[in-house]
Amino acid sequence: MTERQFETMVRDYEKLVYTVCFQVVHDPQTAEDLMQDTFLSAWSHAAQCPADAVKPWLCRIALNKARDHLKSAYSRRVCAAESPELYAPAGAAASGVETLCEAREDARRAAACISGMEEPYRSVCVLYFGQGAPVEQIASTLGRTPKTVHTQLYRARKKLRQSLSVPCPA
Repeated sequence: MTERQFETMVRDYEKLVYTVCFQVVHDPQTAEDLMQDTFLSAWSHAAQCPADAVKPWLCRIALNKARDHLKSAYSRRVCAAESPELYAPAGAAASGVETLCEAREDARRAAACISGMEEPYRSVCVLYFGQGAPVEQIASTLGRTPKTVHTQLYRARKKLRQSLSVPCPA
């Protein structure tokens, strides 16, 4: 990979990589650092990059970097800031102030439940609910089959319903 190709790759995917990192660590500065680490790692291992799957390859590196950060001793000592408004429904801004506040509170509770989930459910929820990624893309990014992702989403929804005390729909 030439420097010019790498620069193009960074321009094309920097927002995606940042979003993946941010959805896992919930801190803008940490996500930016992890984004840089991701691209540094990508540059160091450019020969291993599959030409037809650059996007999932980068997402996988970013996800691994973010997970490694959360497992680190430093991360366990320092509280990361959360931005649960990312989980707010898209139509919340159009409604009244009360509805917006309720939606944000619901989003805050949902974000707390998602960040408290164990793997593999947390990463699947972050990619599906937080980023709106389709199941096929999640499967490719995480190296799982679509059927596995569907099963994990089903179980994650069930856990969310239980955590949020919301009755299951019929």
